[in-house]
Amino acid sequence: MREESGSLIEWLIPLAFVICSGWATWHTPAYILDFIPSENASKVEQMTALHERKDVTPNMEGLFGGIADPIDWAALILVPILFIIGCRTVRCAKMEFADWRPIDRVALFIGRVTMMLIILMTGVMLYEVFLRYVFESPTLWANELTLWLAGYIFLLSGLYAMQQRCHIRIFLLYDAVPRSIQHLFDIISVTFIWLFAAGMIFGSYKQVFVTKFYKWEMFGTAFDPPIPATIQPMILVMVALIALQAFINLIADWNRDPSELTKAEVLDQEELEAIKRSVGKV
Repeated sequence: MREESGSLIEWLIPLAFVICSGWATWHTPAYILDFIPSENASKVEQMTALHERKDVTPNMEGLFGGIADPIDWAALILVPILFIIGCRTVRCAKMEFADWRPIDRVALFIGRVTMMLIILMTGVMLYEVFLRYVFESPTLWANELTLWLAGYIFLLSGLYAMQQRCHIRIFLLYDAVPRSIQHLFDIISVTFIWLFAAGMIFGSYKQVFVTKFYKWEMFGTAFDPPIPATIQPMILVMVALIALQAFINLIADWNRDPSELTKAEVLDQEELEAIKRSVGKV
């Protein structure tokens, strides 16, 4: 399925999704206090103090007698709405894997979000360099924010790479056997991915979600972002999604000629010319 790409909405929706997700993530202590109340008074007091220290809109009253204010609720509600809109409006670019199905829209949209995060991370780095070397007044937050965004980019790009079939694969033995044996190899590889995902989730779930997320563990720097509380749960989420995408790929590629998959890895002449034009060589 090939669709034209490049419309403005494909930039605005991922950007809006990143902004709303970032706001909701930063104010997660308010949601924890509202949705997962604790009977431990000291934990409630500690989480409340953390929220008050990090709250971007401290003067707003919480809704429904809770801690989360109207902007927090708006961001939380918009996250799934923007995700659905983004998945429905995403289009396959010319250089991307052409034969994709409606279920692949999730991975494609996450790919667009990843691209937006790369742009934002680059902007943060340039801003820090400008302040540091022009005004000699570096920020306290740019380094940690860059590290935080880079962690998300690394994890989210894994799902996109799996959907695009651009992860590292070795075809030496695969190409030398009949198609029936290739199917067996495909099943074995996906099985190992699922076993790894199951082991990772089963072995780390309690530590990640109880120790890191529920306690909202911070990074311990001046900016003090919740890197441990967000990146570690995201690892398990993305491992599960990558395993699911591997199974989707297995079904989609079952009757496909393997040579069709390797064609996408060869840089064609048209793509090469586009790259040359982008760097001013033509």
